[in-house]
Amino acid sequence: MVPIQEEELKKIIPVDGPSISEVKSYLDKYNDEYIVIKCGGSVLVDQNLFDHFIDNISILKKLGFIPIVVHGGGKRISNKLSEKGIESKFLNGLRITDEKTIKIAEDVLIEFNKEIVEALNNKQCTAEEINTKKNNIISVIKDDEKLGFVGSPNKINKRSLDKIIEEKKIPVIAPLGLDEQAQPFNINADTAAGYIAKELNARRLIIMSDVEGVLDKEKNLLPEINSEKISELIKNDTISGGMIPKINNCLDVASNGVKGVVIIDGRKKNSILFELLSDKGSGTLIRQ
Repeated sequence: MVPIQEEELKKIIPVDGPSISEVKSYLDKYNDEYIVIKCGGSVLVDQNLFDHFIDNISILKKLGFIPIVVHGGGKRISNKLSEKGIESKFLNGLRITDEKTIKIAEDVLIEFNKEIVEALNNKQCTAEEINTKKNNIISVIKDDEKLGFVGSPNKINKRSLDKIIEEKKIPVIAPLGLDEQAQPFNINADTAAGYIAKELNARRLIIMSDVEGVLDKEKNLLPEINSEKISELIKNDTISGGMIPKINNCLDVASNGVKGVVIIDGRKKNSILFELLSDKGSGTLIRQ
């Protein structure tokens, strides 16, 4: 990472972001390493939060980071299905995706993929679409037959991804993949981001959501948890429902070479910057 002078940092870092002294000390700790950022929840449907997200990604790029964005889109898919009179059905937190649903999901996710890229480009931050129609990098295998066209990544085209990064573009990846017959599959966005982070041996995986992080029984934020604590929280139902697969995915990533896996609150302004560039961090850090 090329050193940035203090005067330049003052122009880049927002006044309500981390302090310049903190930013300077943390920038020294990163050196051309991948930061995978998965964005989901209400961050993607609230225009104000979306704009903050785009701002933070463009700031990371200006600071010399290598951000890789993986986005969700479940709420948009559900809204589109509802418009067409199709009921959204789920099994163990995953969308049951039949032939009609995969076509709609693919269209919605590709459209949203383009919107994120355009928003970054408008910030003079060149980005590149990655989806099943353009630059696809994810190969999948089918999950449970009952889920239909839902898959798990089993390979990424790292060469294509590296080429985009070498061209100084931000990869923006839709949670879609193709099987050996070029059939599109829907992928859980957390799973896609986790797999990519592992394959790239990323420095960090940041899961942006519409929750503060992992909370204890008294609803206080837990700044850090490990596998032992996670087992305890699942046993006493503090972690339950859809949070269980999210946490287990994070734990799997943390156990496979990614140094820092964290769930942060995308509703809080500059949460990405505070997580990467401040002493207090943001959300819950998951360790093995």
